[in-house]
Amino acid sequence: MRAGFRMILEAQDDIVVVGEAADGAAAVAAASALRPDVICMDVQMPGTDGIEATRRIVADAGIESAVVIVTTFDRDDYLFEALEAGASGFLLKNAGPEELVTAVRVAAVGDALLAPEVTRRVIERFAAGGAARSPQTATPDASNPPFGTHEPVVVELTEREDEVLRLVAQAMSNAEIAAKLYIGEATVKTHVSNLLQKLGARDRVAAVVYAHRHGLA
Repeated sequence: MRAGFRMILEAQDDIVVVGEAADGAAAVAAASALRPDVICMDVQMPGTDGIEATRRIVADAGIESAVVIVTTFDRDDYLFEALEAGASGFLLKNAGPEELVTAVRVAAVGDALLAPEVTRRVIERFAAGGAARSPQTATPDASNPPFGTHEPVVVELTEREDEVLRLVAQAMSNAEIAAKLYIGEATVKTHVSNLLQKLGARDRVAAVVYAHRHGLA
């Protein structure tokens, strides 16, 4: 499977495969040594599994890699555990080669990798726990933080940031948000970057969960 992934990815002009690992412990070591932009992580592996390996990688401040879970098993428990561990996306191994390539590219620029149907499952699981908040101010529940983040005590958003967050929570791309709000895509990127910083969110996936959990979507 790894050989197949390598062949698919190395056929792309803009992607270089810098390493492989046969289990979770080796993946953590390789991530620390190689500092890749994106890691494609399996779930079930000998010894340290992919969820724990993801958790360790995300917890290491010196590693800024985006982790994409690539697994055979379309199971909700894997999905939620992976996102809680800080993964930036979730992809099934039966996805086509073009989907794998797209996933790596999307993760590399910090965008979300949740298909609409996966987003709905996340929302169903976690949105019910979020009490309604005022549009521009949300007070996080410290006992129930979003995935892969350490939330500040209070998050204050501008009116435009609030609008952008609501659209991010609908799994819209930057281009779609720009068209919806009649603003430039570069402006959207700036708003998203500011949002992630204010929320203490590692990526858009965490922002999506935050928005639904705190009644902002």
